[in-house]
Amino acid sequence: MKKYIIAVLIVTFSIISTFGQTIKLNKTKSMTTIETATFANGCFWCTEAIFQLLNGVESVVSGYTGGTLKNPTYNEIITGRTGHAEAIEIKFDTSKISFVEILEVFFSTHDPTTLNRQGYDVGTQYRSAIFYNSETQKKEAEEFIKVLSEAKVFENPIVTEVTKLDVFYKAENYHQNYYNNNKTQGYCVAVINPKL
Repeated sequence: MKKYIIAVLIVTFSIISTFGQTIKLNKTKSMTTIETATFANGCFWCTEAIFQLLNGVESVVSGYTGGTLKNPTYNEIITGRTGHAEAIEIKFDTSKISFVEILEVFFSTHDPTTLNRQGYDVGTQYRSAIFYNSETQKKEAEEFIKVLSEAKVFENPIVTEVTKLDVFYKAENYHQNYYNNNKTQGYCVAVINPKL
């Protein structure tokens, strides 16, 4: 995993230089612009905890997206029959962190080469996906994946889907801020702690 993180960081410098002008322009337009990123990259308990640590991230909400059932519950989506992914909605201040920098964390903290699986979590609800909120996010995500693929950062092909966000459903309250509320729980100690 460390090999992947280092490689992603190296590749990121080339991506940031590609998008450097765009990022610079976005930062000078307004001192504070709150943008939303929506990602699926495995169990949202893990991903929520990782992104909450980033400077510039205002909030992280766990939820469900990418499926067909309206207002799904956790018990419905874990069957794998609703089409939803466990996802997080990240609100971030673009004057402190860019979407490209958030993509860097996204790709360095999960395996984007495994279809419908992250570690022991298996099913379409654990797929790797970027649900873009704007055409700019779509372009930056696709370019980021292209650069990672061309640099062969990962041994296997990236299977992360890039899809327009339709609806994001907030998960039940007990899923919100899960790690911070349950740090001594077995899953948090064994699975989340090593990722932080």
